[in-house]
Amino acid sequence: MDSALSDLHNGSAEAGGPTNSTTRPPSTPEGIALAYGSLLLMALLPIFFGALRSVRCARGKNASDMPETITSRDAARFPIIASCTLLGLYLFFKVYFPNKSYTGSVLKTWKTQKSKKGKTAVIQNPTTRDSHSCPSEIFSQEYINLLLSMYFFVLGILALSHTISPFMNKFFPATFPNRQYQLLFTQGSGENKEEIINYEFDTKDLVCLGLSSIVGVWYLLRKHWIANNLFGLAFSLNGVELLHLNNVSTGCILLGGLFIYDVFWVFGTNVMVTVAKSFEAPIKLVFPQDLLEKGLEANNFAMLGLGDVVIPGIFIALLLRFDISLKKNTHTYFYTSFAAYIFGLGLTIFIMHIFKHAQPALLYLVPACIGFPVLVALAKGEVTEMFSYEESNPKDPAAVTESKGTEASASKGLEKKEK
Repeated sequence: MDSALSDLHNGSAEAGGPTNSTTRPPSTPEGIALAYGSLLLMALLPIFFGALRSVRCARGKNASDMPETITSRDAARFPIIASCTLLGLYLFFKVYFPNKSYTGSVLKTWKTQKSKKGKTAVIQNPTTRDSHSCPSEIFSQEYINLLLSMYFFVLGILALSHTISPFMNKFFPATFPNRQYQLLFTQGSGENKEEIINYEFDTKDLVCLGLSSIVGVWYLLRKHWIANNLFGLAFSLNGVELLHLNNVSTGCILLGGLFIYDVFWVFGTNVMVTVAKSFEAPIKLVFPQDLLEKGLEANNFAMLGLGDVVIPGIFIALLLRFDISLKKNTHTYFYTSFAAYIFGLGLTIFIMHIFKHAQPALLYLVPACIGFPVLVALAKGEVTEMFSYEESNPKDPAAVTESKGTEASASKGLEKKEK
């Protein structure tokens, strides 16, 4: 799994092709086309359905369902925080895992060597323990990956359960004994009591949680690429659904900042490459290029990071909500930005395939996703309306009541049109 670059801070990764693969046979054109086509399809699904679900987001029902609003200050700070975190991870791996062959390998390499030599295995010299080329037992990469696996095991189960819950509800019979539950955690007492957690769920949600746990155990034990993708799709859809930009200007600030961030850390340094190759987690969508030859046990992957799905996705979802606010029963800006995303990601894959070098996908996605809708707004004379659109506070009951009927009817019409 070393055929792509990954940005470990925000779950982003760049579309990547085969790089330093000296022992693997070259992938067939059919296999490459299947891999890239599948990545494109997997990227589109969470954006489309996440945008629809963002319109119907249950703003006051459960605390866990309330959208997280990103302000212009948050958007401006995010690339800086992302850069500091990425650099911190880079320094961590360079200090504790300085050997290039070690940091460039994945967990499978460490497991193989551990099974032969035990926990004292060293990459450069299998018979000697060198404190400068092998991390201490406390910071062993094996333990770090185990900690990450457990973290994403829990997080992935919750995300997948939330994702499949609306679909699974259609399969439950009317006679299914569905009981309501509430998880309430408060702080203080009397008038000073404050709700920390107020989560409502039912028996159907518990069934979805059980099904998601099966996928979680599969991922934890096998790290199979299908289980990785199920978690990755769930993370992406939840991100698009629950992360809301408060206006178009904020979206432009966020995408513009991450555009510079992506280009700098990919083309300007080797930081992102080092961090990406040192970690194993479901922060990317993967698809094998040798699936036709090896079936489900294929291991030569093309990759696309979740950040390249979620970041443009929340902007596309914002434009869908802007379309609905116009009350014209059309979704011009949503379809325009959705087509722009397809164009930008397709261009990323094309450039990467031509030059045989991994590409920062946001380099192509950001200009397309911002530029195309702005051009349409200029043509329709709605630039002022677009940039003056401000989303209401999801905690404001009056705003929720006023917009709920409009959003529900508009999203229902969009679904019917797509069918």
